[in-house]
Order: sequence, then C-alpha cells, then structure tokens
Amino acid sequence: MNIIKTDIEGLLIVEPKVFGDARGYFMEVFSERDFRAATGLDVHFVQDNESMSARGVLRGLHFQKAPYAQSKLVRVVRGAVQDVAVDMRAGSPTFGRYVSVVLSGENKRMFYIPEGFAHGFLTLEDNTVFQYKCGAFYEPSSEGAVRWNDPDLKVEWMDPGCAWILSDKDRRSPFLSEQPYRF
Repeated sequence: MNIIKTDIEGLLIVEPKVFGDARGYFMEVFSERDFRAATGLDVHFVQDNESMSARGVLRGLHFQKAPYAQSKLVRVVRGAVQDVAVDMRAGSPTFGRYVSVVLSGENKRMFYIPEGFAHGFLTLEDNTVFQYKCGAFYEPSSEGAVRWNDPDLKVEWMDPGCAWILSDKDRRSPFLSEQPYRF
C-alpha cells in the first residue's frame, strides 16, 4: 500500500495495491499488520458501516465525542464522493482546517481519519456505495456535528450537477463557533 500524507497531521490517503488482469482485479482492502507497518499507527477497527446514496447527497459533518471518539478508514466501492475531514482538535495548529479528497470505485483510494475530526461526504454519482471502518462503536449519546456550510470552515464542496439532499439534522447542525465540544 502507498500512504500519502496530507496538509493536516494525521489525515492519510491510502492507495491499496490493486492486481488486475483480463478477469478483473483483486485487492486487499485492509490488513491491520500492513497498515501499522506503513503508518506506525496502532489502530483496531470494531465496526464496519455501509451506505448507498443518490447523487447529490451530503452527509455530515459528523463526529463522536470521547470516550466514544472514532477513527475511520473510509472508501467507495461504487460511484464517487468528495470526502471531507475537519480538524476539531483543541490546540491543533490546523484547528478548523479541512482536507478534501475524491474517493471512487475507480481510483480505490481510502482516507484515514483519526479521532478528533468531523467527517462528511458529498456523493458525485448515483447509487454510490460508501464503506467505513470505525475504531469505536456508534454511541448515539456521543454524536455531534458541525454545519456543512459553516462560513468559517469555507469548505469548497464540488458541484454534483444536481440539487443537494441533506437530512434535517445536518441542515440544522451548529456552526464550529457554536460548537461546545473540542477534542
């Protein structure tokens, strides 16, 4: 696997080795041993999630508070997303900044997001299948969110070529300046 560091410490783009021929392809999606060797990180994932979304669905920006904070390794099986992670770590020199990456079934890239980040994605194609491994179990009492269009974050969302679809909860999430929680 190839690990690409981003402009924000801890956020990593993971490019798996893909072996293809006339039959199709094979790739090892995740090996804890190889991930640890490549990154130096001791991660252990306890829950896998999957969603399927129409083009233009925006989910996020979500996080879980300690002690249920989640690290994530996310990828797209089919379709494409613009994936975004926002630094919410108190005292971080990059607090409030974000990294955006396009993940697709075609490029097979993955995005590692450690604890301390809000996360969201915008689907760029119909029937996009998004999967993520989580380092902690989902705990409803611990969930939080930051508004997707927070003017202080200035996330440059891509144009999916259609009307955006958001949940009422995501439309009403607090802005970062209103957010009482910091990691």
